[in-house]
Amino acid sequence: MTLLIDVHCHLDHRDFEKDLDEVVRRAEFAGLKVIITAGINLETNRLSLELARRFSVVKSALGIYPIDALQNEIGAHQYPLQGNEFNIDEELDFIAKNSGKIIAVGEAGLDYESGNNKVEQKELFQKIIGLAEHVCKPLIVHSRKAEQDVVEMLESSRLKKVVMHCFSGGKSLVKRIAQKGWHFSVPTNVVRSEQFQSMVRNVDISRLLTETDAPYLSPFKGQRNEPAFVIEAVRKIAELKNMQQQEVENILFMNYEKLFL
Repeated sequence: MTLLIDVHCHLDHRDFEKDLDEVVRRAEFAGLKVIITAGINLETNRLSLELARRFSVVKSALGIYPIDALQNEIGAHQYPLQGNEFNIDEELDFIAKNSGKIIAVGEAGLDYESGNNKVEQKELFQKIIGLAEHVCKPLIVHSRKAEQDVVEMLESSRLKKVVMHCFSGGKSLVKRIAQKGWHFSVPTNVVRSEQFQSMVRNVDISRLLTETDAPYLSPFKGQRNEPAFVIEAVRKIAELKNMQQQEVENILFMNYEKLFL
């Protein structure tokens, strides 16, 4: 029995507007049991909830991406959204009120590459950490050029269930995270990324999960990523760990169950 998981993607993205039903069908046919679609602002959080209502395989995560970083990405046409103006505290309250409908809080974190307002980013991330603590949900964490600050903030929290999404920090930070018992979600571009391959080699498989970050980070150059492609990450993990693919699938699915259910 195939047991595949995609713990982080963006099915709300406009790249999926024309064929979302087919994308989900392909994922189910490939053996996906869970697809977590992550909201990043007011607009995408509502889309995330709607997609979870529409497809049984899809689970919702609600979060707030660093405001300045997302605004800059929207302005550079890297993420196609209508806008990014909303009341942060009201949105945090919305997430709390809908906590019974979601499987995790996130995507949230720090991004010093796309944004540069470190003070505001940290204030927001601290609020989201507190929200995840309050609603007792795992936190799916984004960290780009901000890994040290992210880890230190999480270490100061009471959170036990943390997923480091596409983590690109150094080996010492990877070791610290693993020692805390947190998880790393391995993206499909691990097939060609030395950074992620090194992480897989150095982290016990009990701390690993798989993701696509679809439509980004495709294992196939020049092709849109989608949840069905998560099998490529599983195959690479099996190769790097010198394990059978079915054994890897089973362990990763058990990791998912222990963390999210």
